[in-house]
Amino acid sequence: MKELSIGELAGATGVKVPTIRYYETIGLMPSAPRTGGGQRRYSAKSRDRLGFIAHAREMGFSLDAIRSLIDLSDHPEKPCHDADRIAADRLADVERRIARLTRLKHELELMLNGHRSGIAADCRIIEVLSDHSHCEADH
Repeated sequence: MKELSIGELAGATGVKVPTIRYYETIGLMPSAPRTGGGQRRYSAKSRDRLGFIAHAREMGFSLDAIRSLIDLSDHPEKPCHDADRIAADRLADVERRIARLTRLKHELELMLNGHRSGIAADCRIIEVLSDHSHCEADH
């Protein structure tokens, strides 16, 4: 594979150019070698690394978690238990969010079920939003 410019790398991975530069600044991506004209040049390995980061970000992993996962990836002889812990922590966060969203969904359903079109003075939705004590769910 030929080396890629930063724009080509962005196109190949779906990661915006400023984000690529940011990842280089914080050390998630190694600094790219530059041509005589100062243009960054990226290898297939850099493209794969950026793809790994992008996928991990899509899954909601923090930059610190991604840094740890990259370190594990760079040292394949290390045990995988840290990766298990990182993924388990992310799963627990997703489960907390799902529980919160489920409670929110329930509350919205209650608001709509109690809503009868009419005038704003009698609007259950406005009443609930105006006074949290009318909510049945913890959100």
